[in-house]
Amino acid sequence: MAAQHKSQISNAMNHQSWLTLLKKHRAIAVIRSSEKELARQMAKAVAAGGIQLIEITWNTDRAAELIAELRCELPTFSIGTGTLLNLEQLHKAIDCGTQFLFAPHTDVNMIETAIDAKVAIVPGAFTPTEIVTAWQAGATCVKVFPISGLGGAAYIKSLQGPLGHIPLIPTGGVTLDNAKLFIDAGAIGVGLAGDLFPKHLVENRDWEAISQIARSLDRKLTT
Repeated sequence: MAAQHKSQISNAMNHQSWLTLLKKHRAIAVIRSSEKELARQMAKAVAAGGIQLIEITWNTDRAAELIAELRCELPTFSIGTGTLLNLEQLHKAIDCGTQFLFAPHTDVNMIETAIDAKVAIVPGAFTPTEIVTAWQAGATCVKVFPISGLGGAAYIKSLQGPLGHIPLIPTGGVTLDNAKLFIDAGAIGVGLAGDLFPKHLVENRDWEAISQIARSLDRKLTT
């Protein structure tokens, strides 16, 4: 219990603070890797390029260890996790010090648990009904996923009339070329994975090139 209490204090960032951080920086780097050390270098590369919010997916190799280590190695960045599928995973993520939580679906129990732990949570939704359900349950933001199957930026724009009060984060189809279109359409931020980490650059361990990609994206979304 003491360990859990300590973790909750260290994670503490109220919803408004996290939303303010996201609105300032706009982009979330999503990292998924079967090799922990590779994921670490990917995280450091985008951090060097100015990306302030970094998500280590829970199905990354030894994700809990890596998140705890990155919290120490990158203390001024917001380190979170995603692809959380159930309460057990969510509890473990909170205990390792994650600062925000993403899920591909909406689970009210997971949302309530994150609220109690004072950790920002972004559940996934596909339809307006799912988006409103997640928001009314207390979600910090709602992840619109997969946006590639929903019409892209046009879908985000179409939601602004009835649901403009709900902060939306499209993922699953956001690229370097269309990321700004989503922001212009009303999204509070975007999540990017593959486009930030071209396979050939990762294989060649060209971290400087990845940092340059992140730097370019940061400038595009924040200026």
